[in-house]
Amino acid sequence: MSILVTGGRGAVARALTSLLTARGTPFRLGSRERGTPGAVHCDLSDPATFRAALSGVRSVFLYAEASAAEAFVKEAVTAGVEHVVLLSSSSVLGPDPAGNPLSAGHLAVEQALSASPLRTTLLRPGAFASNALSWSRPLKSGRPVHLPYPDSHCDPVHEADIAEAALAVLTDPALGGGAHTLTGPQSLTFAAQLEIVGSVLGRPVSFAALTPEEWKAEVADYIPAPYADALLGFWAACDGRPVPVTDSVERLTGHPARSFETWVRDHAEAFGS
Repeated sequence: MSILVTGGRGAVARALTSLLTARGTPFRLGSRERGTPGAVHCDLSDPATFRAALSGVRSVFLYAEASAAEAFVKEAVTAGVEHVVLLSSSSVLGPDPAGNPLSAGHLAVEQALSASPLRTTLLRPGAFASNALSWSRPLKSGRPVHLPYPDSHCDPVHEADIAEAALAVLTDPALGGGAHTLTGPQSLTFAAQLEIVGSVLGRPVSFAALTPEEWKAEVADYIPAPYADALLGFWAACDGRPVPVTDSVERLTGHPARSFETWVRDHAEAFGS
């Protein structure tokens, strides 16, 4: 039984394929980039690439791309796919997910799958610990990290835990189906995360508090205004308010979720250690 792993260049997909390889589980890697070594061309925004990628496949690890989700689902049903594991987002559980640019695409793919006969498992991570990589440039240069809400909480989850959860639901029929909200083991403020980064690196790190307007202007070249507004709204809602954490990682993988400190140690080179 072959598994198609989409999003071949993504961190979760890379971790998942390493786990599948170690287990000797057959899989096919799909990538939107033509010529990716060891991968079949599967651009989730281009239905013309779906048929070949899905041929002979029975399970799919699917990144959430809404633009051609219905076409992908239709082709998967035709190909005889039995189970789809979607990398969604816990943002779909928030208020007005259809109107929020951070969650709308994930919700649309969830809905396309739920309307199909495909058995579907929804993995809904909270905040990726890897979001901290956006701090690497200022930290490497010794500059402060700019934060509009230093005391805003999130639930940073290690991409390795997401990959292991995906492996579990793909390979254990008893775990397939349903929805799982994946979080790290702690609710941490951005300021607390930076303190952990500094502790691991063995050097002081600092941050500078910006107003939301200042931060939005600073990121305008690479974060579209609707997304920036949505992020600011989410951070404001969590300012000084711990967010809930779940035991879903432990229930699916058999071990507690990795700490943010573990994630930093695993990625210390990115911060110039």
